[in-house]
Amino acid sequence: MQKLEAPSDGTDALIPPADPAIAPELAAHPPTVPPPDQNVPHGGSRELLGLALPLILSQSFMTVQVFVDTLLLSWHNKDEMTASFPAVMWYWLGFGFLSVTAGYTSTFVAQYTGAGRPHRVGPAVWQGIYFGVAAGLVFMLVAPAAPFLISLGGHPAEIQPLETAYLHCLAFAALPMLIMHAVNGFFSGRSQTWTVLGIEGFGTAVNIALALVLIFGRLGFPEMGIEGAGWATVAGSWASALLGLGLFLGRKYRAQFNTLAGWRFERELFDRLMKYGGPAGMQVFLDVLVFHLFTQLVGRLGAAALGATTLTVRLNMIAFLPMMGLGQAICILVGQRLGENRPDVAERSAYTGLKWSFGYMCTVALVYLTLPGLLLAMFEGDSDPEKFAAIAAIVPGLLVCVAIFSVADAVNLSFAFALRGAGDTRFVTAVTFALAWPLMVIPTFLVVQFDGNVYWAWAFATAHIMAMSVCFWLRFRSGKWKSMRVIEPGVVDEPEPAARG
Repeated sequence: MQKLEAPSDGTDALIPPADPAIAPELAAHPPTVPPPDQNVPHGGSRELLGLALPLILSQSFMTVQVFVDTLLLSWHNKDEMTASFPAVMWYWLGFGFLSVTAGYTSTFVAQYTGAGRPHRVGPAVWQGIYFGVAAGLVFMLVAPAAPFLISLGGHPAEIQPLETAYLHCLAFAALPMLIMHAVNGFFSGRSQTWTVLGIEGFGTAVNIALALVLIFGRLGFPEMGIEGAGWATVAGSWASALLGLGLFLGRKYRAQFNTLAGWRFERELFDRLMKYGGPAGMQVFLDVLVFHLFTQLVGRLGAAALGATTLTVRLNMIAFLPMMGLGQAICILVGQRLGENRPDVAERSAYTGLKWSFGYMCTVALVYLTLPGLLLAMFEGDSDPEKFAAIAAIVPGLLVCVAIFSVADAVNLSFAFALRGAGDTRFVTAVTFALAWPLMVIPTFLVVQFDGNVYWAWAFATAHIMAMSVCFWLRFRSGKWKSMRVIEPGVVDEPEPAARG
C-alpha cells in the first residue's frame, strides 16, 4: 500500500507522494496549491448532492426530451418510433466521442479551480470551444452519408428511409451541442451547476415545443413526422449553445476567469485537452459502438426484436440518464480535490456517490421487474396495434436483463467518472475495448448467425456491463489515480485588488 505523508502545513489532509511511473511531471514538479480550507465538506452526501442535484435535473431534461420524442413518434407512427433509435445510435457513434472530449473542459476547470489558478480557466474552455467548432463542421458530412450508413444495418425496407431522414437532421445538431458541452464545463467544473441546469433546460423547452408542432403539423406548419423531431433537436441545441456562450462571455466572469482575453489558441493546452479528453471520449465512442453494433445485429432478428430493443433501451435511458448527473458530480469533486491535493476527500466523494447511485438503481430495477405492463402502456397509442403487440410481448423479458445490469451500472458509473476526474482515462478506454468484443459483440453475432432469440443477445450485453463494473472497482481500489493530474504544475494566482478588498 502506498505510504501517505502528512502535509507540512499541519492540516489533517493526507497527500500521497507522486508516483513517477504514473505522473512523472507531477513527481518532478509537484503543484503549489493553497492550504486546504478546513471548512470544505469532507466528501459527504450534503456536498455531493448539492452539486449533483442540478446536474441530475439537467440530465432529466435530456431524459424528458428522449421520452417525449419517443412518445410523440409512437403516437404518430410506430415505424418512426422504431427508426429513431438506430439513427440516434449512428449519431452517438461519432458524437459521443466528440462531446466527451469537448466537455472534458470541466475536469481542467475543476483542477485549476482547486489549485487556486482561475486565470487558466477561461483559456482551457476556449480550447474546448475550438475543438467543438472544428469537429461540428466535420460532423456535418454525416448528412450526405446517411443513406449509406443506414443501409449497412440491413433493417426492414420500410424502416430505412425513416432512419435516414432522422440521421440527416441530427448531423446538424452536433456543432451547437459541442459548443454547449465545452461551455458547460466552465460552469460545472466550478460547481456552478444550477447555471448548467438553466442552459440545458432552455434548450429542452425549445426542443419539445417545436417537436410537438413539427411532428404533427400544428400552428400552420406542415406535418413532418420524424423529420420534425430531428429539426426540433437542432433548434433546441442552438438555443442552449447561444445562451451558454452569452453567459460565459459576460462581464461577470471576464476579469477573474480570463474568459474573454483568454480566447487565443494555446497549442500546449489544447494538446493536453486531447491527451486526457480524447481517451475519455474514445471510451464513450467504444461504448456506443458496441451498443450500435448490438442494435444493428438485433435488427436482423426481425422488426419486432428491433422495436422491442428500441423501446427497452429508451426506457432504460429514461431511468439511467439522471444518474449521469451524479457521475458528473463525482468527476468534478474528484478533480477539485485532487487540484487541492486532497485525494482522501476525493475518495470519500466517490464512495458516497456509489451509495446513492446503487440505491437509486436498485429502485429502478424493482420497477422494471414489477411494473412492465404499466411502462409499456404509455407507448401503445392507437396506430398499428398488431405491431405494438409483437413488440410488447418481448419487452418484459428484456427488462429482466436491464434490471440486472442497472445495478452493475451503478458501480460502473461511479468509479468510471471518478477515474475520469483524476485523468485516468486511458485505463477506462482500454477496459471498454477489451471486454466488449468477447463478451457482447461476437456472442451477439453468433446468436444472429445461428438464428437464436433476442433474449440471448441481451444476456451477453448484461454480462459485458457486469464485467466492466468489476474492473473499474478494482482500478479505483488500487489508488493509482491519486497521483494523477491533468493540469500543468504552477503557482497559486494572486487575487486582484478588487477581490482582496
